[in-house]
Amino acid sequence: MTTFTLGRRALIAAVAAFGLAGPSLAEDQVLDSIHFLIPGGAGGGWDGTARGTGEALTNAGLVGTASYENMSGGGGGKAIGFLIENADSNHGTLMVNSTPIVIRSLTGVFPHNFRDLTLVSGTIGDYAAIVVGKDSPINSMDDLLAAFDADPGSTAIGGGSVPGGMDHLVAAMVMEAAGKDALGVKYIPYDAGGKAMAALLSGEIAALSTGFSEAVDLSNAGEVKIIGVTSDERVDAAPDAKTMKEQGIDTTFVNWRGFFGAPGLPEDKIVAYQDAIAKMYDTPEWEEVRARNGWVNIHNSGADFQSFLEQQEQQIGDLMKKLGFL
Repeated sequence: MTTFTLGRRALIAAVAAFGLAGPSLAEDQVLDSIHFLIPGGAGGGWDGTARGTGEALTNAGLVGTASYENMSGGGGGKAIGFLIENADSNHGTLMVNSTPIVIRSLTGVFPHNFRDLTLVSGTIGDYAAIVVGKDSPINSMDDLLAAFDADPGSTAIGGGSVPGGMDHLVAAMVMEAAGKDALGVKYIPYDAGGKAMAALLSGEIAALSTGFSEAVDLSNAGEVKIIGVTSDERVDAAPDAKTMKEQGIDTTFVNWRGFFGAPGLPEDKIVAYQDAIAKMYDTPEWEEVRARNGWVNIHNSGADFQSFLEQQEQQIGDLMKKLGFL
């Protein structure tokens, strides 16, 4: 289902009709519209990143309108394939993606990789978190590790990605850093973060490996407890959530998220998308979205984005071999 969000463009037009419009908002606009393609279901990190970016771009007047389309399936491969196969008709579309596009290409989950798309811009980083339900007897990583030692088979950790995917990899990294057998972790995959969170709240899994931004709102609402974050220091959006390092688990991780266009995207479109995103960082509308979600600004555009991805591809590949995923 596609949902449309009206930005400042309509407001500018309405005010202008009464002869009251100032020049600044109209002059700020870079693009009339953007259609965001989201490779997973509602409630996941991709969904939040696309909708948050669209919110900031439209509210800041940089883009007239933003629309959104969720296309889950194949661990994100369905949306990538759709964008490639329908390239000529998708010049107005930006697909959000993240570290899993590197992981799933390495593992052969789908035949494409980031080189098959137009690299537009990396935008944010999102720390990973391990969370438990509000009524869980587990209150810290020590508690989770003790439960795992007592009964590994009943201490399942879920995630909104396929086995060997991002959430699985983070859980394995954390457990290995804690001195446990990473391959002994019982991981249960769900299609998108929203379904994984529902499984946690229903008691189907003992803990959830997820993006920090996905956990913040539910944590602040008292629905879940964040028992560990993969940041170097505590994050302002949830200052009571302890880092892994604070709990004696020496591991950190940040998952980038960014945007891709269809292959063969015209140069003027690429430049316009990159310009809008670059200008977005200086707006209070973006800062509101960023702070609310606990994201970290990581801006890599064009060639810098490609170099960043190639470096991560090497690093993640080496790590996955070490953990036995490749």
